[in-house]
Amino acid sequence: MYKQIILACDGSEHALRAAEHATYIAKFNEETNVEVVYVVDNRTAKSDIIQGQTDLETISASRKDKLKEIEVLLKKENIPYTITILHGDPGDTIVQYVNTGDIDLVIAGSRGLNTLQEMVLGSVSHKIAKRVKCPVMIIK
Repeated sequence: MYKQIILACDGSEHALRAAEHATYIAKFNEETNVEVVYVVDNRTAKSDIIQGQTDLETISASRKDKLKEIEVLLKKENIPYTITILHGDPGDTIVQYVNTGDIDLVIAGSRGLNTLQEMVLGSVSHKIAKRVKCPVMIIK
């Protein structure tokens, strides 16, 4: 069924719920690998430095901490996984990454933006759902 699942992750509660669903689906096939993809938003990276976090190791560690709960969940359930950290606009970067790989399913959390917020801010999950070339599961 699904051998390669991308879990789009930003370290939020929504991403943790998405990870729970990815874990559930991955249990059905021993060959399934979950690739946790975290995109460092260039705008956020700049704000880290502005806020005084200039040590690159500190910045990198804080990003990895956002993935810890998901990593613990996957390990606990014995799900094979990898973590990939990319840089760029989260929506565009995930779409490009998925469309250039051999991916069977993308799972992402939804922040639950209202229509106006989504129009003004955009939505990573919305971009993914509209633009990737494989099935997508959006978790509320």
